[in-house]
Amino acid sequence: MEGHSAMIFVNGELRALQAVKALLPDYDLWIAADGGLRHTHRLGIVPHVLIGDLDSVTTEQVAEQRRLGVEILQYPKEKDETDLELALDLALQRGCRRISLVGALGGRLDHTLGNLFLLNRPELAGVDVRLCDGQEVVWLVGRHTLIDGEAGEQVSLIPFSDEVSGVRTAGMKYPLKSETLYRWSTRGISNELLLQQAEVWTDTGTLLCIHSLNTKPSE
Repeated sequence: MEGHSAMIFVNGELRALQAVKALLPDYDLWIAADGGLRHTHRLGIVPHVLIGDLDSVTTEQVAEQRRLGVEILQYPKEKDETDLELALDLALQRGCRRISLVGALGGRLDHTLGNLFLLNRPELAGVDVRLCDGQEVVWLVGRHTLIDGEAGEQVSLIPFSDEVSGVRTAGMKYPLKSETLYRWSTRGISNELLLQQAEVWTDTGTLLCIHSLNTKPSE
C-alpha cells in the first residue's frame, strides 16, 4: 500500500492513547515496527504493514496479522538498522512526505536518542517527520516552523547543531529576537505559547522543537 502520510508505531512509550487515536484518520499508511504492534492493539486498529526482525512479537501474533491481511516484512535479527529505520525507509519508498513516529520516545535511552538523531537523516530533507507519544511532539526546525496548540502549552527549542543563529519567535511568552542558541546552553528551554499558534525562524543551524501538549495520560 502506498500513501502520502504514514504513522509508524514504535515499541516505546505511548502516554496519551486517546490523543493519538484522534490523529489516526489523518494518515493513510499505518506501519508497526516490530514491538510497536502492541500500540496498534491498544488503539484497536490493524496496521497495513508489520516490519522488523520481529523479535518483540510472538509467532502467534505474526500469524494473526497475516490472517488479517497485514503485509509482513521480516528481516534478520543481526542487521545494521533498527526496526524504526527500516519502517522509515519503507514510508519513504512508498512516497510519504508526512510521517509521525508514535511511541518513539521513552523506554530505552539509547533507542530514544537514536530515534531523535534519525530526524537528521539526509533522506528526510523536505519531509515532515515528527515523534509523538500523545503528550509531546518533537521535530527539527530548519529556517521556519509553525507551532499549533493551545495557550499555556510549553515549547522548548534545543540546538541540534553546535549553534543556531538568528533565532526569532512570535506568539511565545519569552520572545527570542535574532539570538544565537548554543547546544551547551539551556536558553531555549521552557518557553510558553501565548496563542493557538506560534512561529520560529532561524538563519543558520537546526533546532529541535519539543512541544508539550495539554493532554492527559490515558489508557
